[in-house]
Amino acid sequence: MKVIVATLNAKYIHTSLALRLLKAYSGQEFDIDMAEYTIKDPVLNIVSDLFKRKPDVIGFSCYIWNMEETIKVVNMLKKIMPETAIVLGGPEVSYDTAYWMDRIKNVDFIVMGDGEETFHHLLQELSGDRKFHYVFGAAYRNGDEVVINPPRPKSDLNSLPSPHRFPEDLPNLGKRIIYFETSRGCPFNCQFCLSSIEVGVRYYDIERVKSDITYLIDNGAKTIKFLDRTFNINRSYAMEMFEFLIQNHRGCVFQFEITADIMRPEVLDYLAENAPPGIFRFEIGVQSTNDPTNELVKRRQNFTKLTRTVMKIKDSGKIDQHLDLIAGLPEEDYATFRKTFNDVFAMRPEELQLGFLKMLRGTGLRNEAAKYNYIYMDNAPYEILGNDVMSFSDIVRLKRLEDVLEKYWNDHRMDHTVEYLITSEFDSPFDFFQEFGDFWEERGWQRIGHQLEDLFTRLNDFLSERGLQNPDIVLGLMKLDYFLGHKYKPRKVWWEERMSKDRRNSYVKGLADGELALPSYSNLDERELQKFAVVEEIPFTLGEGRELKPNHSLLVVLYQQEEDERPSYYSIPLPIKGDAVLTN
Repeated sequence: MKVIVATLNAKYIHTSLALRLLKAYSGQEFDIDMAEYTIKDPVLNIVSDLFKRKPDVIGFSCYIWNMEETIKVVNMLKKIMPETAIVLGGPEVSYDTAYWMDRIKNVDFIVMGDGEETFHHLLQELSGDRKFHYVFGAAYRNGDEVVINPPRPKSDLNSLPSPHRFPEDLPNLGKRIIYFETSRGCPFNCQFCLSSIEVGVRYYDIERVKSDITYLIDNGAKTIKFLDRTFNINRSYAMEMFEFLIQNHRGCVFQFEITADIMRPEVLDYLAENAPPGIFRFEIGVQSTNDPTNELVKRRQNFTKLTRTVMKIKDSGKIDQHLDLIAGLPEEDYATFRKTFNDVFAMRPEELQLGFLKMLRGTGLRNEAAKYNYIYMDNAPYEILGNDVMSFSDIVRLKRLEDVLEKYWNDHRMDHTVEYLITSEFDSPFDFFQEFGDFWEERGWQRIGHQLEDLFTRLNDFLSERGLQNPDIVLGLMKLDYFLGHKYKPRKVWWEERMSKDRRNSYVKGLADGELALPSYSNLDERELQKFAVVEEIPFTLGEGRELKPNHSLLVVLYQQEEDERPSYYSIPLPIKGDAVLTN
């Protein structure tokens, strides 16, 4: 019996841990191939590829991001391969299973919950006596009747074979994100999250985990993303893992979801002292700072402790942090969400993701949707369209804010400019991103693409129309950010040139002659400086810690001759006297 386990990933660089778990568990008994596609692949291409493999059984792993596209694939497959058994599994079909069996008539079976043992048992029945009523954790068709069997007990994780040892994965380990789990389940009960449904946390043996990670790193893995809902819930387990990864990383980057307000001080101290810069990335779900909202969704959170943790990690300079917010939670209107946004942005996370509440099947909040007058999309991803305190127009406005937040903060193209704007020119970070988002929408820019230069000209258009207290300072910071946004010296600038060529050349000559004590230039002559450096007059001097001093200065940006080195920049007070201020 030929079996294919398949899924549609969100992006090519993603990998499906579910497929590998299924193959590892059943591959010794059955001939199983894995087939990974993306949601951008044409349906006909996916169907054609599966058709030529001539499978007897195809199992699809289903999530909110791929459900609707998977349905299209299933319906087309059944037209050309009516004898092939179609099996669905994954979190999107593990709840409201009767609904899915009724909606997708071309699906023969659904596996609910942990899939390894149930899928294996189902394959045994498909190749044997076909007594499907014995397959706990599965739903099937008996003529026109849909039968949903009792659930299967949760798996002993240490009885599952490793999903990380397939030879066919080795060529791409360094090119794709490797998904990894050390546990399943979550100790919390947040009513908007599927993890709240499973009680308790199950762990893999830590020595097995270390062995698998070592194998992946030995074979070239560059990014490993842990799927544990709360990686640090077991303090001793997490601490041992952090120590192991620090000692054995060899340049691999590790991403975790952590709960910040329960992070112990001794763990933070250890990471601050021992973690090499750049190998850890923490994702922290804040969601809301509104206490009544958190109480309604059963989310325990101490924002004071969370802030302390985030700032201690940030001050260490070792670990990037990605903080999440959810707009549309109960009793959080537009005004209180503005406060939530500003509360969290005050910590200046490297990334701040603004998400919108999704009414996931099986969650308590979806079951109580009528209580808060929620309206939401009928199909995945079930994103809300409004509730009793947040209107659809509020949500649309926040979507505009989200768009410019991604472009101008999370992509880090204008760090100096945005920091100045939100502290000196706008009432709050929220107000800057919201006003700019509204302007962006009014101009219709959301319908057209953009290059780096466009981001600067569009921000300049917005600020020029709105008006600023210190436009010259903002322009100077935008020039700095534009220069720093290039690996190599840019051939053109987006602003109108004001410095004459002779004046520019005189500055370069002064640098080459050694008039200023700039060590980085010690080996560069005038010709090399013309090739690798830019100079620009700006109406302030950059001090340490991005402090802006009122006197004019010469901005010098040096593009490194070695590949992948970031440019360094200097702010030299005018008129030029003494040593320059180094601000690498």
